[in-house]
Amino acid sequence: MPSYTAPIKDTQFILHNVLKISQSGIPGYDELDADFTNAVLEEAGKISSEVLHPLNTVGDIEGCRLENGVVYTPTGFKAAFEQVKEGGWTGLDMPEQYGGQNMPYVMGTAVGEMFSAANQAFTMYQGLTHGAASAILAHGTDAQKDTYLPKMVSCEWTGTMNLTEPHCGTDLGLMRTKAEPQDDGSFKITGQKIFISSGDHDMADNIIHLVLAKIPGGPDGIKGVSLFIVPKFIVKDDGSLGDRNGVSVGKIEEKMGIHGNSTCVMNYDSATGYLLGTEHKGMRAMFTMMNEARLGVGMQGLAQAEAAYQNALEYAKDRLQGRDVTGVKNPDGPADPLIVHPDIRRNLMDQKSFAEGARAFILWGAKMIDQAHRAEDKDADGLISLLTPVIKGFLTDQGYDMTVQAQQIYGGHGYIEEWGMSQYTRDARIAMIYEGANGVQALDLVGRKLAQDGGKHVMAFFEMVKNFCKENGDISEGYSKEFIEPLKAASKDLQAAGMYFMQNGMTNPNNALSGSYDFMHMFGHVCLGLMWAEMAKAAQAELDAGSSDAAFYETKIATGRYYMARQLPATALHLSRIQTGGDTVMALAADQF
Repeated sequence: MPSYTAPIKDTQFILHNVLKISQSGIPGYDELDADFTNAVLEEAGKISSEVLHPLNTVGDIEGCRLENGVVYTPTGFKAAFEQVKEGGWTGLDMPEQYGGQNMPYVMGTAVGEMFSAANQAFTMYQGLTHGAASAILAHGTDAQKDTYLPKMVSCEWTGTMNLTEPHCGTDLGLMRTKAEPQDDGSFKITGQKIFISSGDHDMADNIIHLVLAKIPGGPDGIKGVSLFIVPKFIVKDDGSLGDRNGVSVGKIEEKMGIHGNSTCVMNYDSATGYLLGTEHKGMRAMFTMMNEARLGVGMQGLAQAEAAYQNALEYAKDRLQGRDVTGVKNPDGPADPLIVHPDIRRNLMDQKSFAEGARAFILWGAKMIDQAHRAEDKDADGLISLLTPVIKGFLTDQGYDMTVQAQQIYGGHGYIEEWGMSQYTRDARIAMIYEGANGVQALDLVGRKLAQDGGKHVMAFFEMVKNFCKENGDISEGYSKEFIEPLKAASKDLQAAGMYFMQNGMTNPNNALSGSYDFMHMFGHVCLGLMWAEMAKAAQAELDAGSSDAAFYETKIATGRYYMARQLPATALHLSRIQTGGDTVMALAADQF
């Protein structure tokens, strides 16, 4: 059975040595000293490894079941959910006014990685609730906030987001779910939604569905979509639960992975709903939830990669196969461990350098969200908006690939369910699809985000990388050659791709859109390259200061060198593809495929 250990030391290094959170000046960050964050992460690590991870295989094997209209979660989930609630983890970064602990989002993200790595399917129940609560917090009336948020923050009530319908996924303007206005100001919601994560279960007293629907007579397409709060049980004026609403589970989807999460078909039959935000502005309200969810999904890609890597590493150290070509390393045994072989090392280094770079990228993104919200920094808000599709798309693509590579370390045993590695691959696969499939993320990045605010934010990113290289180019000859020069080259590739889109995308949009996926990955590599340059600088500073933990910092620098030398040059390949334009991609007529 696989194991999991929370990467507390690495997270602490990123928070305090790289991001220097307690010195950043963001409101609330002055309380995040190393002792405090370590205490939080230690407790989160303990519940992850001791409570959540043992249920990961249970959830995968048992799944959820629907009996007489009631959804039952796997054995042990309900008791574990109670422990998570009792520990206050569900409201870690939510306002104290509604029962939360008001910690910065960066702490919620760090803890979220651990919980997701330990048990992604389980953690989704509270994750979806957090997103729904955030949407109500941002767009609800005071009465709605007072009614729903205290019990959603505590997860006595959980939440969902209902977008997709059988005939429409990404193109939400095609939705048919209707919201008929009532005399009392409520609406009657009728329609069907599919793929609803955490749609129904036995772990909460009520489930608060956020449902996209169209009010008759509104504008056509996406401009006519509104968002509604539709509780499973009607909430009375005194806060107690009343009658069952007209919402039911049609079935539980049979999925490739995340079996422990109840992904449901939800039927709305004249269910009572309450407008959240403004009529016909539902997508604006829903995107409060979706943008948060996209960062969280990117984190899931990292989390599954980290958990898979930990187990692949242990297997590579223990499994005896063949002899080291440079000389026997295990003379007392019949063979040497797998880890002596160069191709196994390459595989493990791919995983390690990705996971540690991605962790820094995710936490940097979370810090930007805090800077945007807590310090009302519009530039930070613009930059994280630009990077959100990169975080979601690149990290989930790469995270999935890393779980496959971890599985490969096991050889045939990786393909056998008994060893548990296939679950990481199956669970990671969904992250590339939900909350906006990765192809859509790439289109959003190139089609919308690059030009946002006149291109201000992407230019700010390039300037940030340029300034970093300029300010740190003379730290040492080795650092400049191994980190600064590769980062400069990769950034120039990214700028060249952007220039190609500007020069060729206006005359033929396919020239830009055909290269969007490559651009998203190129952008991701540059971001991880920047993170590795930052981490290597911080690690060298600790070594220069005579740290007693030299091995950790030397390992960090060596891992960074690997990423810069072996992964970052992929930007040149992506640029070459982009510059071929759209003609070869669009050459075949539909009937020629």
